[in-house]
Amino acid sequence: MQASGFKAKDIRAVGSHGQTVFHEPKRLGSSLQLGDPNHIAVLTGLPVVADFRRMDIALGGEGAPLVPAFHAAIFSDALPTAVVNIGGIANVTLLPGTSGGVARGHDCGPGNALMDEWVTHHLGTPYDQQGRFAAEGKILPALLSAWLSESYFALAPPKSTGRALFNLEWANALVKGGLAQFLPADVQASLCELTARTICEAIPNSTRRVLVCGGGAFNAHLMHRVEALLPSATVASTESAGLAPQWVEAAAFAWLAHQRIHQLPGNLPSVTGASRLAVLGGLYG
Repeated sequence: MQASGFKAKDIRAVGSHGQTVFHEPKRLGSSLQLGDPNHIAVLTGLPVVADFRRMDIALGGEGAPLVPAFHAAIFSDALPTAVVNIGGIANVTLLPGTSGGVARGHDCGPGNALMDEWVTHHLGTPYDQQGRFAAEGKILPALLSAWLSESYFALAPPKSTGRALFNLEWANALVKGGLAQFLPADVQASLCELTARTICEAIPNSTRRVLVCGGGAFNAHLMHRVEALLPSATVASTESAGLAPQWVEAAAFAWLAHQRIHQLPGNLPSVTGASRLAVLGGLYG
């Protein structure tokens, strides 16, 4: 608020997703985000909307991904479009265009999470700048094949996942002899290819426009691989559609807070598998 110059009187409410540290919607019916909305309400003097996932889970849904409803609201187009959010986990929203049908979407699998862990371990940097480390290596088919054997990839949507599954322990355990036997840059190239492949396999051949947001939009090597795997579609960041890729997730939860304030649905049952539309989130302060 101080950086933007906005005063409390200019703001209707704060939408706070928080940091997901646990997500087991089907096995345990639970999703946990850090970030206490009560403290935010006290510090800002504003109402806070938070806890967006659990109502959808209570209705039998995955509680994720939630951003497709926002994607459908602002990125729908005459052309069949996929909106790909590449954060720690990658998720895809499929918008049918004038062909008709409903918006669909699900978590594809790992986004930046595995690449970030690997590059931090080997280079001491929090992420692979522009995908340069991955670009130095070569893709190892044996690694890809081992990782793609993960049963999550074969599940039909709706489905959601998290870092509890996709982490370096998982990546190492699936490879006979472990990852230490390979050149680090080759492992990074293979992890990048895993992200690209699982994203592209979630996008139908009929898709003509792919919009990418999240941190992955700034990984030039990853974007190049997605373009190469989707030759019939134009691939660009959401900047080309009027919203900077680093702002899409934050804007989505501001939109979800708006939906809660006005008692409007925030989920898409066609995406999450919930039994009905629902108003999401609790109001604090």
